[in-house]
Amino acid sequence: MQHCEFMFQGECLQAFADGALYWPRKQLLAVADLHLGKSARMARTGRSLLPPYELIDTLGRLAAEADSVQPKVLVCLGDSFDDNIAATELGDRAEQKLESILHGRRCVWISGNHDPRPHRADGLHASEYKVPPLVFRHVASSEGRGEVTGHFHPKIAIKTKAGSFTRPCFLVDDFRVILPAYGTYTGGLHCDEPPLSDLLAADAIAIALGQPPKAIPLPSRHKRPRRASIAFAG
Repeated sequence: MQHCEFMFQGECLQAFADGALYWPRKQLLAVADLHLGKSARMARTGRSLLPPYELIDTLGRLAAEADSVQPKVLVCLGDSFDDNIAATELGDRAEQKLESILHGRRCVWISGNHDPRPHRADGLHASEYKVPPLVFRHVASSEGRGEVTGHFHPKIAIKTKAGSFTRPCFLVDDFRVILPAYGTYTGGLHCDEPPLSDLLAADAIAIALGQPPKAIPLPSRHKRPRRASIAFAG
């Protein structure tokens, strides 16, 4: 599995090409903002109709990730389901796929703003999950330290000689890691826009998704004037 390796709070972490984060020492895999059941929720609430294929696509990618690294712990960083009802209406095929992913693993469901109380019988449900020196939450805070979060669906514009394009990205500084949205039907917030630009320290790095994921320094004018020290491996 292609990844970009970096040090955070003294721990070696791996940002995977599809948007998952792996902590090898703890055998912990984290994903953010799966938004499972988004197409069904939009149809149920009279919104735009989307092809109902995102469930199997999102879960298929997550299953491949889990098969590759065989984590003991899976942390879902909130908005795992597009609403609380969606958590109970995935359908037989998606439920079987999800059960196969969770089998034999400890699953931690972090509460998100879309799914504050998902009605799932499997795993631990919590507002945050602490594994020192890291803490896993849905939303980053300005005073957080060692935070691993999601919520903002960060993306970055990349300029090349052939033109510019956007990619989902991880955002990393000395105090926080913000994961990209893992779900298939998810948009994004540019990393140089508030509130992301207000959260990030002076030496923050984006890790753009791709094959392989690539670390990119962010323009300092978009970030908080606070020193970060991030070490990346090749």
